[in-house]
Amino acid sequence: MNLGRVVQRSARYWPNAKAAVDKTRRLNFAQLDAETSRLATGLMAAGFPAGTHVAMQAPNCVEILATEIACYRGAFVKVPVNARLSAEESVHVINDSHAEVVIAGPKHAADLAERRDQMPRLKKIVAISGDAGDVLYSDILELGKTGFESLETQDSDLAVLHYTSGSSGVLKAAMQSYGNRAALLRKQLVRPGGDGGIGTTMGHVGPITHASGMSILPTLYMGGCNVLFDRFDISEFLATIEKERINRVFLVPTMVSRILASGEVPKHDLSSLTSVIYGAAPMAPSVVAEAMETFGPILSQGYGAGETTSTITVLTAQDHVDALAGDRSRLASCGRSYFDNDVRILREDGSECELGEAGEIVVRGPDIMQGYWGAPELSEEVLKDGAYHTGDVATQDDEGYMFIVDRKKDMIISGGFNVYPSEVEKVLYSHPAVFEVAVVGVPDREWGEAVKAVVVTKDGADVSGDVLETFCRENLPGFKRPRSFDFTQELPRNPNGKIVRRKVRDAYWADAERKV
Repeated sequence: MNLGRVVQRSARYWPNAKAAVDKTRRLNFAQLDAETSRLATGLMAAGFPAGTHVAMQAPNCVEILATEIACYRGAFVKVPVNARLSAEESVHVINDSHAEVVIAGPKHAADLAERRDQMPRLKKIVAISGDAGDVLYSDILELGKTGFESLETQDSDLAVLHYTSGSSGVLKAAMQSYGNRAALLRKQLVRPGGDGGIGTTMGHVGPITHASGMSILPTLYMGGCNVLFDRFDISEFLATIEKERINRVFLVPTMVSRILASGEVPKHDLSSLTSVIYGAAPMAPSVVAEAMETFGPILSQGYGAGETTSTITVLTAQDHVDALAGDRSRLASCGRSYFDNDVRILREDGSECELGEAGEIVVRGPDIMQGYWGAPELSEEVLKDGAYHTGDVATQDDEGYMFIVDRKKDMIISGGFNVYPSEVEKVLYSHPAVFEVAVVGVPDREWGEAVKAVVVTKDGADVSGDVLETFCRENLPGFKRPRSFDFTQELPRNPNGKIVRRKVRDAYWADAERKV
């Protein structure tokens, strides 16, 4: 079944139930069905047939949610572009993905319009509002029609190009098929401890182009509503939970830490919450325990990647309760595999590790991507005999709980975003006072990991951390900037003279509750 028919069917079952809400718009299922029908057929009428690669970039809003559903209905290939990417990175994604049309918010439409000559394949910029695009979103709707029957699709057909930095530090697209996305839907519906149904409301404060958006379709399938936040403002977020009676939210650890530290929770009625799901970055067990004391026994977490389409392990709410009452070290676990994934911890030779032995997490299942778009060599590195090699190193206990202990490469996850040391180091090396630098992730209660730069200055140079922070602010997006600077006389090297980041990093993690 075409995934877009999920909305068609829900519109027939519950036409007047609310389906999508943002700051300015509220759609019930009948209205969402009509809008996604008009958007799919409007794109076709504008010259974009099934199979066209359709990019989308904007802060969370009803129009972006509708674009996802319209892509399924019209059998387009969806290209979600993170709203926080720089203009240069956005241009790269649009070019690399072969997108011919982009549906964008006013700011992103303006940024892309300024760089139009850099995107030769792009035929049309559709602006959700404003005057920077070639055409307005509303104009595309006017071209379309209601009552459109979603096109037929096969499980093997390409559905989504999901851009991720993965383990290489280069933006690349995991090719997710319609079969992969259907597997995501099934797994979300059978997630341990999950609840849902007509009237269930899911709050999305993280970008729905990425992890948070994995719950969009399952919520609609069950007759629930997606409430969309265009930014993370704690007071507004908590007030909206109270106003909309939101039941479920997905948060990255940075958000959890900020909410706990804000003192705002007691000011709001959060009794509607039945599930607080966290993930996308590590969170210290002490913070997990504090969050449970604040929100109640409703926390759960998941571990997965764009390459796996959906979550592959879950630490359920009951797991959290049991850990808090007994062995708190289990709060550092990413949980156990569930449903139809085969998740194993393997040695370099492919043999399975003993309990407690560290090895790489390797996954098989119907939600594993088809490979990386236009990158067969990278695909061969991580896909072997149909199994995805995650690059994450973990151990497993006798009950199947997995504990991530390291990464095979030096990627930093700060606030749910991937940061690669080489990118930051390249900027710092361009400063005239910097002789050498090693960028590492260090423990941080709020961010999970914070970016730190350890700097060796040139002889005679006099530079402070404040000066380098200002320099980085001018040359890096916010989530990539170092949060702190240390200065040293020399950096550790291996026998070949290469700086060993791991040794720099380990010094900061010696006393941490978890090592990643």
